Amino acid sequence: MAQTDANQAKPTESKVLTDKLRVYAKVIIDPIVNFLARYKISPDVLTVLGMLFHFLFAWLIANGQFRAAAVAMLLLSPLDALDGSLARKMGRKQGGFGAFLDSTLDRLAEIILFGGFIYYYWLQEDVTMMAVSYLAVTGSIMVSYARSKAESLGYNSKVGIASRVERYVLMIVLLFLNQPAILLVLLAVATYFTLFQRGYHVWKQWIADMKAEEDGDQVE
Repeated sequence: MAQTDANQAKPTESKVLTDKLRVYAKVIIDPIVNFLARYKISPDVLTVLGMLFHFLFAWLIANGQFRAAAVAMLLLSPLDALDGSLARKMGRKQGGFGAFLDSTLDRLAEIILFGGFIYYYWLQEDVTMMAVSYLAVTGSIMVSYARSKAESLGYNSKVGIASRVERYVLMIVLLFLNQPAILLVLLAVATYFTLFQRGYHVWKQWIADMKAEEDGDQVE
């Protein structure tokens, strides 16, 4: 009974941009997924390709070709939406090695990508923007880690203003506008604010659990 009360007291998990885009893009993604499934293309192949494409993004950014990087990201980043859909289409169980590979390579991909910014500003001898780039990449990784850790403890934390899709949309737009410095400052601020949002969201759920346990003890 206490567990039921705790679940009712927990904040509901709001949909982030990723969930909304997945619904809108279904009409485009489904035919591609059906084609890949017909030829038994492994979802892990898409996961690895998605990570490898980040070397291209990083190279373009490192060489100051920001608009080219934005176009490449716009065309190639959607691969990230295909591997999970393909895995479900092929009847793979939720979790397992595929989920581990996807989560791990997503983090590695972001490290590679932001390495391009750090290298670019190293060539420019701009120590301040190198530090901002460092904050942006660590914030991005921590946002993802916070969700993963929360879910491993039984809490939901898919909240916040800067989930992965939001970060990539912002990157594509501001890189196309040739505004890498503004982009990195916004990412550094938004990611750490999102980390706070997720921490607070989990804290509220933990408080609800503690209260439910106390109420259950009193009933007993």
